[in-house]
Amino acid sequence: MWPLAGIYRVAMEIRRLQYRLGLKPVVTLPVPVIIVGNITVGGTGKTPLVIWLASELKMRGYRVGIVSRGYGGNATDWPQQVWSTSDPLQVGDEPVLLARATDCPVAVGPDRVAAAQMLLATERVDVVVTDDGLQHYKLNRTMEIVVVDGKRGLGNGLFLPAGPLREPKSRIDDVDAVVVNGGNWGQDGVFRAQAEAQRLYQVAGPGQKSLGEFRDTKVHAVAGIANPTRFFDLLEKAGINVLPHPLPDHAKLDATSLDFGDSLPIMMTEKDAVKCQSFTHENMWCVPIKLTFDARHGDRLMQRVLTNLT
Repeated sequence: MWPLAGIYRVAMEIRRLQYRLGLKPVVTLPVPVIIVGNITVGGTGKTPLVIWLASELKMRGYRVGIVSRGYGGNATDWPQQVWSTSDPLQVGDEPVLLARATDCPVAVGPDRVAAAQMLLATERVDVVVTDDGLQHYKLNRTMEIVVVDGKRGLGNGLFLPAGPLREPKSRIDDVDAVVVNGGNWGQDGVFRAQAEAQRLYQVAGPGQKSLGEFRDTKVHAVAGIANPTRFFDLLEKAGINVLPHPLPDHAKLDATSLDFGDSLPIMMTEKDAVKCQSFTHENMWCVPIKLTFDARHGDRLMQRVLTNLT
């Protein structure tokens, strides 16, 4: 693994240097671009931060557009515009979740520049937020925000495939803000936040419950996300007896894959719930996750964002 990690690191650093030296073209949009990303693989909490950021900007009068990759989508033509009613099988689960959670226009595609240009051509947008676009250097950016899992940090400090790093640890020093999600990783100057569950809702139906109402209850927990352990830990912390069902990130779901041969409740992430609309039942519950900042950290982060936008 070590030789491959070395090759990967050199390739990534050469690629970034080509953009910095102008050897590869960089596209600058006529509106500010905020990048939310990470320097490691695996779930760190980027999507909840994008939802928080879009909501905060909208409250301040900004017309926000969101760009995402569309992982897991089967569409043959890209970019694609996404609405709350879009098919996750075509455009990916995260973009549909983003559209539903923020009510912002969303565009997806492997070429983030083309997706952003689609938004600007079809919607009234004055700021673009990109979910997981840190390494997409073709798109010029006004601000970069890196999200770090506070429990896992930067792992063993090695590059793929020997470790979790996409870019060198020193890349953290170049970004405009670092958000640490949970745990205690990091130093002074980072913005600390926690992923907290909100009221559960039936994937099919109007029912709502708190996590506390499931205390001491045995449930099936389904998570087709990059870091399913985070989801299972959250439920167990609430006193729920979890039967974990980790799935690959962006896994496709159907009625058969969620038939566990009993009548126990099934809990799942919002990203998974958007894929279950056509075969859900009344005992299938979605667990919405909201990013909550430590005292004054959210205000300070938002002030830094606004400073970069002006």
